Amino acid sequence: MLRTVREQEQTISILVSNQPGVLSRVGNVFGRHGYNIKSLCVAETTNPEVSRITLTSESDPDFTEKIKKQLEKLVDVVEVSDLTGPSYIQREMMLIGVPVMKQEIHSDILRAIEMFGCRIVTMSPDYYVLEITGLQDETAAVLKYFQPFGVQEMNRTGSIALLRHLSKTMVS
Repeated sequence: MLRTVREQEQTISILVSNQPGVLSRVGNVFGRHGYNIKSLCVAETTNPEVSRITLTSESDPDFTEKIKKQLEKLVDVVEVSDLTGPSYIQREMMLIGVPVMKQEIHSDILRAIEMFGCRIVTMSPDYYVLEITGLQDETAAVLKYFQPFGVQEMNRTGSIALLRHLSKTMVS
């Protein structure tokens, strides 16, 4: 499939019935159209019968509209929203494991933790697990900074997003 120059990262939120096989069917909609899902996060909402799938994909806005229409046809889909743009707030969380072998490295790591607003999740005398939450480019910058210290493990959630403000029409 030919890609267009207008491609940008698009974030889609899909509220679905919390049932087996739903995620597979959603993924198949993207696969049938030849697009890769860049990041994916799935969790129950405040209603345990409904889950929110938040995914990002490199695509143009026309493709996002086409995918939304295809997703809305799926039986288990409750609602599909495009969460791209300034009206939405996005974050991802990343955990990194960093070895701390020398005292001077320990001091440098502690300064960087404070500078980046990281949180120490667990620590031993020779290893820290750090939590970083922010925009995707912010977590990427933190990872890049810590790589010379010898990051041994890393895991990211992928983007999650919500509407920045609730409009009066949404409150009933």
